[in-house]
Amino acid sequence: MDAGVENNVKAARRSKEEKKVLRKQIKASHTLLKHEGISTTPQPNKSLVVANGGLGNGVSREELSAALKEMGEVETLMMPPHKPYAFVTFRCEESARKALVHLNGHKLQCGENSVILYVGYVNSVTCEEEKSASLPEGLVLVEDFVSPEEEALLLAAIDWSSTNDDVTAQKALKHRRVKHYGFEFRYDNNNVDKDKPLPAGLPEECLPVLERCVRNGHITVMPDQLTINQYETGQGIPPHVDTHSAFEDTILSLSLGAKTVMEFRHPDGRLVPVVLPRQSLLVMKGESRYLWTHGITPRKFDMVPVCDPQSPAHSASDIGSNSNLTLSKRGTRTSFTFRKIRHEPCRCAFPSTCDSQGALSTPSPPSAPSLPCCHADATRLEEVYVHRVYDAIASHFSSTRYSPWPRVCHFLSSLPPGSVLADVGCGNGKYLGVNPEVIAVGSDRSSALVQICAERGFQAFVSDALSVPLRTASCDACISIAVIHHFSTQERRLAAVRELVRLLKPAGRALIYVWAFEQEHNKQRSKYLKDQNKGQPGNLSPVNNTSEDRQEPHVEDSDRPVDSMQDVGKVTDGKLSVHTNRTAFNTQDLLVPWHLKEGKRQGEEESRKDGKQNKRKEMSRKTPGDFSPSSLSSKPKSDSNSAPSPGSDPNVLSGFSPDTSNASHGPDSEPSLSGDTTQTSSSPLKPESESGPAPVFHRYYHVFQQGELEQLCAQVAGVKVQRSYHDQGNWCVILEKD
Repeated sequence: MDAGVENNVKAARRSKEEKKVLRKQIKASHTLLKHEGISTTPQPNKSLVVANGGLGNGVSREELSAALKEMGEVETLMMPPHKPYAFVTFRCEESARKALVHLNGHKLQCGENSVILYVGYVNSVTCEEEKSASLPEGLVLVEDFVSPEEEALLLAAIDWSSTNDDVTAQKALKHRRVKHYGFEFRYDNNNVDKDKPLPAGLPEECLPVLERCVRNGHITVMPDQLTINQYETGQGIPPHVDTHSAFEDTILSLSLGAKTVMEFRHPDGRLVPVVLPRQSLLVMKGESRYLWTHGITPRKFDMVPVCDPQSPAHSASDIGSNSNLTLSKRGTRTSFTFRKIRHEPCRCAFPSTCDSQGALSTPSPPSAPSLPCCHADATRLEEVYVHRVYDAIASHFSSTRYSPWPRVCHFLSSLPPGSVLADVGCGNGKYLGVNPEVIAVGSDRSSALVQICAERGFQAFVSDALSVPLRTASCDACISIAVIHHFSTQERRLAAVRELVRLLKPAGRALIYVWAFEQEHNKQRSKYLKDQNKGQPGNLSPVNNTSEDRQEPHVEDSDRPVDSMQDVGKVTDGKLSVHTNRTAFNTQDLLVPWHLKEGKRQGEEESRKDGKQNKRKEMSRKTPGDFSPSSLSSKPKSDSNSAPSPGSDPNVLSGFSPDTSNASHGPDSEPSLSGDTTQTSSSPLKPESESGPAPVFHRYYHVFQQGELEQLCAQVAGVKVQRSYHDQGNWCVILEKD
């Protein structure tokens, strides 16, 4: 090819690529304005907004700062928590101009992933900082409590080579491996056998550290029990309160090998993230030990304050209020948790979480709940067997919800850019970021799940699915994934569909998924039935009970009308039965158990999923975009009487009743309606400092027969069923509003 022609072709190609970047830049500016109220300006100045360059996209301060410093001297770099953008102010306007030219459309490598940056001028750089939350009462963090030499000595004292060590009661658990010294923590009853001490006491390497704790006033008596937990990158532990009857007041925890972020949550919803640096000591006493739950979210990166050797250490609770943040990759962390065995009943001032004072140990009523016969009965049933359950299991439930379903993703991806999407029953928000080109907002009945959405950078609010506080005809699309099957009467299920239709604009579409009575369809068994031989019968892991890790679901269209329902088994004597895991349904209204029991077998079965789960979670951290629902809201929020939608796969089983016996037997008893339920969230995956009796939860379901969902939707005026199909044990419809 002639050199001149080749140059012209390259110039044309460059021009085409530049035009593409310009379009993307304009689109990014519009998105920032719509979602965040951030206005870009064509007037050159020293300040820029960097779209896709935020902590919410998995971009660390160090990675972005390195790219910016190549453009010139940086005066300030602000990276708001959880947001997909950052602000930078250069020392001079020329550096900002250079950054605009060279970084617009630039691919920034962030570890194993990459993002495309889009840059624009802004007149002002502001970042609203939340008020720093104080540490829970009784919580003390001592940094650099042990020296690097002591850390090495302590880590070397652990022999992980044995997989079944009776001396230290070593176990390979689902999300970590563990050793016990002095006394074994029993996972069958979530307590210690105080009359059977282990042959080996505490390692002698720990004695100098414990003596220092006594001298410094952190403890008054020497501990006699030690639990060592080792967490690999991406592993965590759900929120929990340590068993009151098992251990005395003060609990000590050493963090060795790597730092992490531990989240403390008060029953009133207050959340305080605390950075646990390597070689630090955490002391929990009083309220922080007895009332606040503590847990570690499973992820590969933590958001932490930037370490500046020239400035004093950040307060451990500065994460939520500090814009000077970065991402910290987790490493292998080993915790040494020291406790003193309790020999008398606990008499603490927090009876709502104290098993010695009745919490978690009240026997359940012997009879199963009945099908509701009136509105009041229905709301009461759903409050106990749906709402309370999801609030209690939110953290662990969310950890099993990481893979959006392909057919739902296809629906969301088909929406035009700029569409307004409402996910009614959004759970942990796994569908809110599937299509970054739409304005997505979620609602859920569970405040705990909505909080998880917020922590992931999504816009969501607490609301009843029967009364969503959004304006009529304000949404281009709505989705209701695994929600309506939690309503316990035909009238309430119909009302839920009507509410979805109310939100839609004319020609708007809604996608609805419900669990199917027919788990075998067109001679194809659902994954739920196919996996019935996996795991221990009667004690299936919640993670193993999900079909979310499937690659391609089997989908069957069901366009033909269905005139009548099958004559299936009805609830006998008005009582709800407890479903047997991984079996075909024999009734439409039932309770599905979720046994929260941990052991070596489950750890082996689920360890193979950790890599895929963590990878998907990492990808979910790269979803940009927030949206304020205030512009659509016309009526006050309501958080009463609606089943939450966790965005769940119904194939994950759960329930709601304390079980102090072997959870594998799956009692079908009803929980107390008046008891405090906040403590039931304390141990879905077993705590680092072990929690109270393992609960067995029960969720209410109405499983739909073929044609039932279409008939339900046909009763709603002004809408038509555009399509219906069967997707891996779920009946699904796409509705279109007239």
